[in-house]
Amino acid sequence: MANLKDIQRKIKSVSNTQKTTRAMKLVSTAKLRRAEELAKRSRLYSDKLNQVIAEIAGRIKCHKVGGIDNRCFIDIDNPKTVDIIFVTADKGLCGGFNIQTIKAVNKLLAEYKEKNVKVRLSGVGKKGIEFFKYNETELFESVVGLSSKPDKKASDEFILNSIEDFKDGKIDAVHIVYNGYKNMITQELHVNKILPVDTEQFECGEAEKSSMLEIEAQDEEMMLDSLVNRYVEYSMYYSLIDSVAAEHSARMQAMDAATNNAKEMVKSLNVEFNKARQAAITTELIEIISGVESMK
Repeated sequence: MANLKDIQRKIKSVSNTQKTTRAMKLVSTAKLRRAEELAKRSRLYSDKLNQVIAEIAGRIKCHKVGGIDNRCFIDIDNPKTVDIIFVTADKGLCGGFNIQTIKAVNKLLAEYKEKNVKVRLSGVGKKGIEFFKYNETELFESVVGLSSKPDKKASDEFILNSIEDFKDGKIDAVHIVYNGYKNMITQELHVNKILPVDTEQFECGEAEKSSMLEIEAQDEEMMLDSLVNRYVEYSMYYSLIDSVAAEHSARMQAMDAATNNAKEMVKSLNVEFNKARQAAITTELIEIISGVESMK
């Protein structure tokens, strides 16, 4: 039977841990409310921007508009070099939030390796960066602090090289991989190819019905470039906003589970303490009775 003082020490230690995890859950819950509201507002703009870009790409694809020869709207069947950008958290204690993103990145890396495609890997977030550095995977670009505090200007600067290199023909695709917010208890993994613009889901029949845009041959290339830049930059920024909301959601769940586990452990240790105390009392009574009997 364990020593009573050892059990008491364990109960105190687990109780202190329970207080810490409960406090962390409350902090994550408060942060999640703010991040969730920002993510919902940003999603409306992101969805509309994606819709506009998809329709432009679809019209160029379906109608073969002459005079528009923008590389961002041309499917590249045999890419030679691609950019993969991942977003992870700067902190841990959020369950499998980071590892899901890392697994998705590793899967994408393996797929391109099989095709002999060169990959330039860039990362946002301390946890993902540390993982790939530990595994001796070269990172083209990396930044810490941006995933926990998304900033539009810093986000635009981070994605700028990928945009320019794609337009210059140095790379043939740009992917963003991150774990996004779905609801309070669920995160959703995203593996998005943002360049070139995906036109596979666009039905040419729908293009005839839509009246949102009229793309003409005389539309200036500068206008399309500006729109594509806005689309890619906001895709990067939105991935950071969506990811931080999902991070707080995952941490809230992880800390809630840890708090419940600590509660169960304290309950189990209390039972063990009571059994040990009863055994000690019984032993003392037996010794007293035996002493009395020996004196007769």
